[in-house]
Amino acid sequence: MYRIIRFFLFILPPENAHIFVMKALKIITFIPGVKYIFKQLFCINNQSLQKEIAGVKFKNIVGLAAGFDKDAKYIDQFALLGFGFIEIGTITPRAQPGNDKPRIFRLKKDNALINRMGFNNNGADEAVKNLKKVKADITIGGNIGKNKITPNEEAFKDYLYCFEKLYDYVDYFVVNVSSPNTPGLRELQEKSSLEKIFVTLFNKRNEYIDEGKLKKPVFLKIAPDLEKSQLDDIAELVNLLKIDGLIATNTTIDRANLKSDQNLINSLGNGGLSGKPLKNKSDEILKYVISKLGNKTPIIGVGGIHSADDALDKIKSGAAAVQLYTGFIYEGPCLTKKILKKI
Repeated sequence: MYRIIRFFLFILPPENAHIFVMKALKIITFIPGVKYIFKQLFCINNQSLQKEIAGVKFKNIVGLAAGFDKDAKYIDQFALLGFGFIEIGTITPRAQPGNDKPRIFRLKKDNALINRMGFNNNGADEAVKNLKKVKADITIGGNIGKNKITPNEEAFKDYLYCFEKLYDYVDYFVVNVSSPNTPGLRELQEKSSLEKIFVTLFNKRNEYIDEGKLKKPVFLKIAPDLEKSQLDDIAELVNLLKIDGLIATNTTIDRANLKSDQNLINSLGNGGLSGKPLKNKSDEILKYVISKLGNKTPIIGVGGIHSADDALDKIKSGAAAVQLYTGFIYEGPCLTKKILKKI
């Protein structure tokens, strides 16, 4: 059934299809009885699937990755599709339009996407307004970044701003310094820059804890294109600063071994590649950081999950949880339930 729906959706440009589906999903769930039907079709409520990660309780370990619901508009709807947690964002302090359109492209032969969205979002204040309206009982992550115009030496202030704004409304945070679509952002993955960001956030968190607020874990999302020496630095920093966890990985700038026509790929230009071709690279990064950190630091695996077996590969490698994005687009909402059944 979903293949038929996907056929018609793929006639539309990717970003238009995304907007159409989100709005349609919101409208449909207002129809009496639809929420019940969705829960029966897509959700599995089983206590054995629950897990505590970094002190946060998850209904299950299959989540929706950041980028799908940038402004926290559709959390109640996605909660009906079986996810155990939903990550909003990337949120920046001020609203920004992102890069020029078109900025997302399908590589159908590869079951992949290339995007250069550029952190398009309505800003932290708008995200908070939407979070206040959420009714679903679901774990929410806040993926935070810097505005494009903010120089890297001032980036820590942007992360702090989002951290302060969202603290009372999300269950965990993700520091995103690994998107390839904001100029210079990946330079913040260097040890000194990361240390400044995390020390700033942890100092603020300590203030909140002293005030009686809950401790909210902070994860770092890393790129799949890092060298082993850079991963070693990150592992050292995780241990030094006691970073609560990692998300491995973001999209890749690598274009190797794709099935799509090379002229087509070249014509699409820059952007992060996601989908099936990312799986092996993402899995390798996951295994390497686990070999460095062991089981004491939870790692959420994301990248190239298009089947239950793909998800199980990451879990067997040591991932505490997994997230979907491109696989959810190509395989449909039943993918979440298939993974949970396999688990």
